[in-house]
Amino acid sequence: MATLRLQINEKLFLRDPQETVLGRKIIQSSIKMIDELGLEGFTFKKLSAEIQSTEASIYRYFESKHKLLIYLMAWYWNWLEYQIDFATNNIKDPQERLAIAMKMITEVNVNDDYFPDIDETALQRIVIYESDKAYLTKHVDDDNKDGSFLGYKSLCEKVASFIKEINPNYDYAHALTSTCLEASHQQIFFSRHLPRLTEHQYKEGKVHEDNYNFLMDMILKTIDA
Repeated sequence: MATLRLQINEKLFLRDPQETVLGRKIIQSSIKMIDELGLEGFTFKKLSAEIQSTEASIYRYFESKHKLLIYLMAWYWNWLEYQIDFATNNIKDPQERLAIAMKMITEVNVNDDYFPDIDETALQRIVIYESDKAYLTKHVDDDNKDGSFLGYKSLCEKVASFIKEINPNYDYAHALTSTCLEASHQQIFFSRHLPRLTEHQYKEGKVHEDNYNFLMDMILKTIDA
């Protein structure tokens, strides 16, 4: 099967990891290790040992593990928008497009054969546990100027456009969309670790279905569709 390549903002890396065998190995192993260790336990020293390379070689691609995290988040959101575009391409009804988009945002990801170096299932878990750390920093404004969050913003714009098509008079489509995107992974986290903050019961598959129903209910009732 042919492989595909997403266009990622060049300011997120020093050298494009998609272009080399070592770069792809860095991405593949970093997803595996961050998923297992968490961002706090993950270091370039551990990564270099895992890929049998040097820390210096990793720093030629990313200046810090924070930049690497931002890259992984950007890749995920770009990939998710690509999936939504493909699935909604021939759908005329905006409410149906919204339902498809939210289903894809909330469901358990399966690995995409077109991107064999990426474990999308593990990356989704990283989004659930670590994505807030990409922007809840003192230097968020500098990262934003570099375009670090363009993928997230683009996906938000996409879903907000569906909402505006359903109800052109609703004034807060972007605020509602960003709230739902955050809730799409926060509610999964809460259900597993802080269950008194949600009605979702953590059970693989069921919690994702509950999340979809909750978010669609919130969106449609809020915009009075």
